[in-house]
Amino acid sequence: MPDHASRLTRGGRLRAALFLLAALLLMGTAVALHWDDQVRLAWQERQTGPAVREASIWLPDYRLVHEVSLPGLEQDETSGLTWSPLTGTLFTVTGQNPQLVELSPGGVILRRIRLDGFSDPEAVTSLDDGRLAIVDERQRLVAVVQVTPDTERLHLADAATYDLGYPDAGNKGFEGLAWDARASRLMLAKEREPHGLYSLPFPGDDGAAGALQPFSGPGLMVRDLSSVAVDPRSGHMLLLSDESRLLLELDRQGRPRSYIRLLGGLHGLRRSIHQAEGVAMDDAGRIFVVGEPNLFYVFERQGPDR
Repeated sequence: MPDHASRLTRGGRLRAALFLLAALLLMGTAVALHWDDQVRLAWQERQTGPAVREASIWLPDYRLVHEVSLPGLEQDETSGLTWSPLTGTLFTVTGQNPQLVELSPGGVILRRIRLDGFSDPEAVTSLDDGRLAIVDERQRLVAVVQVTPDTERLHLADAATYDLGYPDAGNKGFEGLAWDARASRLMLAKEREPHGLYSLPFPGDDGAAGALQPFSGPGLMVRDLSSVAVDPRSGHMLLLSDESRLLLELDRQGRPRSYIRLLGGLHGLRRSIHQAEGVAMDDAGRIFVVGEPNLFYVFERQGPDR
């Protein structure tokens, strides 16, 4: 009888230990995936009044209205996205076969521009004067180029370039780029290890860039950063995370304001967005997303949808 009781006691201790281990693993996973941060932000969203929502991008009200594949880019790895108010079109870059691709708002390819001398273009943004800035992740630089209706080829050697540092970043360097017109600065998203958001005053009075400054760090409730965009109306930022399947709104102080999960069954998505690599926003509030290898999505603000 004592042996039987002893076995029961040992069995109970084992079950308790396994339960504790499972609980610790679940807590560790929740922290690693920032589920706790997302729960807090979801609660904060529910307490936010109509006036603040209207002054924000307010992602929970967005729904997918258009999804299409970009023909001919299956092997080119689209990455980065920007809206050009000058042309009323979008531009993305491709890393596998370096080129700048112009798109209509509906995802029709209008033209392709060869990028000579670029190794791994990962991000692009439109500046106030119509020029485009492009991040080359492998060469750790920003290149500023002029694109005209007749441009068919761009040479890195002809562009103004700015060193971003982080020589040991490898393939985990800067993957996001956006122009913040209100502050005359570039916003750059470093992918991981560590991920973070940086600002680069640009250009200075002498035409040179300022010093790269940390803006927000790993406390951004995402596992990585794929892209960044600035809302031209509110000045708020959008951060895109591939690994977290998340689109996050930050206010101008870098505080999380709202978010949506890019998962099938939510916000009009039939399928989850895998390898989301670029986000852009136009002056009407439409949000555009590109994902590898050649997927294109358009979201519009319509109403709550959880």
